[in-house]
Amino acid sequence: MSNHTIECLECAATITLPGNVMQNEIIACPECGVELEVISLQPLELDYAPEVEEDWGE
Repeated sequence: MSNHTIECLECAATITLPGNVMQNEIIACPECGVELEVISLQPLELDYAPEVEEDWGE
């Protein structure tokens, strides 16, 4: 499978994703470090990854 490239939402750097990237996968931008989630494969779309929230045992 070939690699895919997409632009970072935060810093506009080019991110190269592996050809076997999966929907809902979290990737980090190599330039700014922001975590992005693959929300769609066709067409390839990214969105900001959800923040991890503390559970507090509830």
